[in-house]
Amino acid sequence: MQAFLIATGLVALAEIGDKTQLLAFMLAARFKRPVPIVLGIFVATVVNHAAAGALGSWITGLIGPDVLRWILGLSFIAMAGWMLIPDKLDEDDTPKPGHGVFVTTVVAFFLAEMGDKTQIATVALAARFPADFIGVVAGTTAGMMLANVPAVLVGGKLAQKLPVKLVHTVAAVIFAVLGVVTLVAGGQLLG
Repeated sequence: MQAFLIATGLVALAEIGDKTQLLAFMLAARFKRPVPIVLGIFVATVVNHAAAGALGSWITGLIGPDVLRWILGLSFIAMAGWMLIPDKLDEDDTPKPGHGVFVTTVVAFFLAEMGDKTQIATVALAARFPADFIGVVAGTTAGMMLANVPAVLVGGKLAQKLPVKLVHTVAAVIFAVLGVVTLVAGGQLLG
């Protein structure tokens, strides 16, 4: 349950103002069909984060606990710094219509999530909680949905009212604390 709650909270905070959330706003504005957009985001997130979680679990089996502790601790601290860099939606991320709203959303969201903060966080969290793969993937997926479903349903009105910088700062602090605790607690924290 700890892995689920940490993953949900971190990813929900990390997703605020992220390029995939901006993509959710754009999809909602363009297609005005929330149900297939939300379902597309869910499918893309589950597939993407399951693969990221599998990678994190696989890495855990390859690396010794001391090396893994340093990699994870420094990765969480790096994520804290990355959270303070604003995201922008690139022109290349703009979905091209032609395959229906659901398929367009799945493809656009899956591709936009590749190498994104929340995908990297999923890899790190799965490595941090190797015994709870399902909890990590379910939590990161829940976090993505918590941040993106309101973006789809409320659209641009919500984006203008969120204190994105504050939310990113809180997420950065949480990532930094998790990194420091991972480094200081050593092997007691892993597993």
